[in-house]
Amino acid sequence: MKIRPLLPLSLALFLLASLPARALEKWLYYPTNLLVDKNVDELETIWRRAAAAGYTKVLLTDSKFAHLAEMVAPNFPGYFKNVERVKKIAADLKIEIVPALFSVGYSNDILGKDVNLIEAQPVKALPMTVRGGVAQVDDPVAPAFPAGGFAEPKKWSWKDDNMIPENGALRVTDAVDKNARVVQKLKVEPWRQYHVSVRVKTQDFHGSPEIKVLPEKGEGASLSWNYLGTKPTQDWTVHHAVFNSAQFTEVSVYFGVWGAGKGTLMWSDPKIEEVAFMNLARRPGAPLAITTADGKPLAEGRDFEPLSDPLLGAKPWRGEYDTFHEPPQLKVKLPDGTKLLASYYHGVTVYDHQATICLSEPKTYELLRDQAVRLHKAWGAKAYMMSHDEIRVMNWCAACVARHLTPGQLLADNVKRCAAILREVNPGGRIYTWNDMFDPNHNAVKGPYYLVNGPITGAWEGLDRDVSIMQWNFGKRAESLKWFADREEKQVIAGYYDSDPAQIAEWLAAAKAVPGSVTGVMYTTWQNNYRDLEKFSQLIDAAK
Repeated sequence: MKIRPLLPLSLALFLLASLPARALEKWLYYPTNLLVDKNVDELETIWRRAAAAGYTKVLLTDSKFAHLAEMVAPNFPGYFKNVERVKKIAADLKIEIVPALFSVGYSNDILGKDVNLIEAQPVKALPMTVRGGVAQVDDPVAPAFPAGGFAEPKKWSWKDDNMIPENGALRVTDAVDKNARVVQKLKVEPWRQYHVSVRVKTQDFHGSPEIKVLPEKGEGASLSWNYLGTKPTQDWTVHHAVFNSAQFTEVSVYFGVWGAGKGTLMWSDPKIEEVAFMNLARRPGAPLAITTADGKPLAEGRDFEPLSDPLLGAKPWRGEYDTFHEPPQLKVKLPDGTKLLASYYHGVTVYDHQATICLSEPKTYELLRDQAVRLHKAWGAKAYMMSHDEIRVMNWCAACVARHLTPGQLLADNVKRCAAILREVNPGGRIYTWNDMFDPNHNAVKGPYYLVNGPITGAWEGLDRDVSIMQWNFGKRAESLKWFADREEKQVIAGYYDSDPAQIAEWLAAAKAVPGSVTGVMYTTWQNNYRDLEKFSQLIDAAK
């Protein structure tokens, strides 16, 4: 056999450089609910437009991907029929479907399988006293707002002059692009659970009223992150915030708006109390311990009735958590006046009750593996997307703390294990994940970061070069693109985000600094807004 001599290296490089650049893949981000037939009709319309515009891949998300075991007859006979219909639509259009799974950051869907797996903060040695067979919080140094609440404005600290006392309440009117806040400093006990309530009235108000609880001396981020859920116009309505004091002994509680809009907002009747067992989580990594005041352990079922929170993650359906509800009672078989200490863990959420699953509990990985097996059986896809994104609560429960790892190390271990599951289920398949939690230019930071207990740095160590990155850090696009390019990880730019489609040109300009790293661009909408689908594709072509 005659062996052809190798080309000189300089000639080979010249020929390689002369080849046309590989065209960028065009992706479409498409969230839906395949349980509804009409949604598949709409999907087909959008996907036909996408295919005609040159899109060849769809990142498909559906909260039902965490509940495929339940999506069967007789309750849901049409779900898998719709799956097969979508697969046929994609095949006809020559579109590759990349299903999303492993919702580690926005975990509510998979937490519907076991609501107790929510990452939970500790309450330590809460003093309680038995009264009428029920243990009640008994803390003589519990904090309180000034008597009369906002009726005593001189007892509050004013951060500006946009709040006006009025009949015992505080009123904000037309404070356009301004802050309007009032604050009270309070002494608290470490590792306690506190409930703040306030009445709110609005009239055509389009700002975002908030309760913020900040540790003193700049020692950390806010301890409270849930939205209040006020409406632009509402009569007097009670709203709630619940926070864990963590290691702190003094906090500042803010009632206000940051960048208020037009309209009228009124606050009244602020209250604070210690609570027990609110959103109580029960699992091996979140143990409950009830002792006498001198430390003698009490036995569940013998000394006190079994304790759980039936409303944990139950509103309006399993996996959806609320800010506050009446907590369960600890019913004990001990004389009145008996002093107790209670230690437990409670679930916490962020914004619109975004919950994070525990990264250390063994059952978490049982659920993730089960999801991967079922999803691959349903879709048989060549690639899958790991939905690690904006993980805002980490490293509090006993299961996590006992590992003596930072949040970054916990996350690195988790994403490595998730990738291993996918490679076992789908050998040779491609794997994608979002960039933010593995990017030091984005959310993989030293902190403080929301309710994450420690630094997230080093999370990227869990990724290997065969995991491709869905890149959405527009604000630091050059730095983020270079970071993953230097790690030899391929990237897909997630653009659009319901803004000016021309912005993709800025992304692609930055991508020129990392030749060969960016393989595709995705039309990404959170508002089901597909009006710019074709224009976005044209702008990608024009930027070559």
